[in-house]
Amino acid sequence: MKLQKRGSVTSEPEILNISKFGLWLLVQDQEYFLPFSEFPWFHKATVQDIHEVRLVGNKYLNWPKLDVDLSLESLGNLEKFPLKYKAHE
Repeated sequence: MKLQKRGSVTSEPEILNISKFGLWLLVQDQEYFLPFSEFPWFHKATVQDIHEVRLVGNKYLNWPKLDVDLSLESLGNLEKFPLKYKAHE
């Protein structure tokens, strides 16, 4: 019996935990902690909105309801990608 050719590997992002300090995210077999102090967009978001994350092109994470896009490269190298946040008044 001949085995079929494998399809492409896909790894949908998964929210592992949300605490008062931040959230833990698993994507492509890599775990990331996103502290609310560095990622303020998630601090007052609903749990449902945080869980609605998708991987785009194996390079970006997108939270459609929160209008947040993050590059996977930036999550692994926060010092190279300082985030700037300005509150709307």
